[in-house]
Amino acid sequence: MSRPEGTVSYDNRGRVALVSGGSQGIGMAVCQAFLASGAHVASIDINSFCGNPAENFLCLQGDTSSEDDCQRAVLQTVSAFGGLDILVNNAAIQPPDSYVPVHQSTQASWQRMVEINFSGYTWLAKHAIAHMLRQGSGVVVNMSSGQAHRTARGVPCYGPIKAANILQAMQWGVEYARNGIRVVSVSPGAIRTPLVEASLQQQGGEMELANRHPLGRIGNPEEVAAAVLWLCSPAASFITATDLQVDGGLGAFGAFADPYPKQSPD
Repeated sequence: MSRPEGTVSYDNRGRVALVSGGSQGIGMAVCQAFLASGAHVASIDINSFCGNPAENFLCLQGDTSSEDDCQRAVLQTVSAFGGLDILVNNAAIQPPDSYVPVHQSTQASWQRMVEINFSGYTWLAKHAIAHMLRQGSGVVVNMSSGQAHRTARGVPCYGPIKAANILQAMQWGVEYARNGIRVVSVSPGAIRTPLVEASLQQQGGEMELANRHPLGRIGNPEEVAAAVLWLCSPAASFITATDLQVDGGLGAFGAFADPYPKQSPD
């Protein structure tokens, strides 16, 4: 006999969210979740397409490694919707050719990941927080990763940058705690996104990757989006300068523990 699971809903009417990397994966799911809750949403993405057009959805083409593009995105969002309540730093890359030991890494690959995954978060936060300070409120969410908390062979760049994204959120959260601005980070485990699917073979294949999570599967972008909506809501009003792991138990499962029996993912 199944039991009731309960439901959660959010009312974000009148609120404005800016999400980077909204054309696919977690970023798209976050945009859709905010739109479904009534928010006005803008997305800055290197791709010009970021979902179906809507009156309360602004699709901005831009490169988050450019401070000028980030400043422009914030200004356009505020101009279009009259404010900025939420920033979700999500745009990131992890190219398959970055899965190499550090002595085989290239400067071009390293620099591009730093520019997007680290500096891009900084530039968007710089200009978003400047506006949030003027209005006296706001929430910033940095999308980090399970790789920020543990590492593996062949990932000398992505994980260290994701760890830095957590410390960015901690530092900004402390910096602006008395200004009505909360800053947090979210660390997903393996989530079914184009970025993860492009590197499945480097990570041992889908069955192997899913089995490393105690829940026995890869997560869905909508599950991460649900965590973001909660963190941005008044229900999380006493939460700042910290990280939430949305990882199917990955962070709790020790490498020394007996592995779960392998099963085909759903």
